Amino acid sequence: MFGPEGPTLRELALQALSSVEHGYDLLAPKFDHTPYRTPDRVLDAVARALAPMGPFAAGLDLCCGTGAGVDALARVCRGSVTGVDFSAGMLDVARGRTTPRGPAGSWVRADARRLPFGPAFDLVVSFGAFGHFRPRELPGLFGQVRSVLRPGGRFAFPVVAPPRPGSRAYWTLLGFDAAMRARNTLWRPPFVMYYRTFRLGDVGRELSRAGLRADLHALPGFGRRPDGSPRVRLVVARRLG
Repeated sequence: MFGPEGPTLRELALQALSSVEHGYDLLAPKFDHTPYRTPDRVLDAVARALAPMGPFAAGLDLCCGTGAGVDALARVCRGSVTGVDFSAGMLDVARGRTTPRGPAGSWVRADARRLPFGPAFDLVVSFGAFGHFRPRELPGLFGQVRSVLRPGGRFAFPVVAPPRPGSRAYWTLLGFDAAMRARNTLWRPPFVMYYRTFRLGDVGRELSRAGLRADLHALPGFGRRPDGSPRVRLVVARRLG
């Protein structure tokens, strides 16, 4: 699953028994060799979908990790590009692989729930980070995103359709979330990582309450489910007012 350059079982166990921040500090040197890194196929599809909506000026990658998404962001932004994450270890890896573009481009260590920016961005993207936020945290998170967007700015992120109930993937994700809940009940500090809490209907309502109008765009390269719905959608939420 992880390959010879990925983390060992012992390293994964140490991460799982740590806080989210320290866990990613530990995993950072080998993170790009795990399935947790957003695949280039997804990054490329998002960049292609955003291109006709731009070009954008300044861009922000929220929860940027090792910086893979910053490269895609730079393809649709003509101004500065910034990555923000709360893991110092992940940012150290990001600094070694690429440099955000533009005079204001930088790697910034900060919590996504308390962003240290004003309304300076025309586009905010995020890839695969929302499982680290409990549902009750979404209003504050989306409020923070709105606060750093200029009027008319956009917040974009891909969402994979949930697996069919009863399928192998369904039971796998259900079992993972159940194991994480048990772990967080029995062990401190908690490690927040859930796959089934970020539901599209709830997300749409919270985006609207935060003053963001969301539209859905199918990413055609990933095909459709048997019911005809897209397997992967891009949520693009525009700041109102």
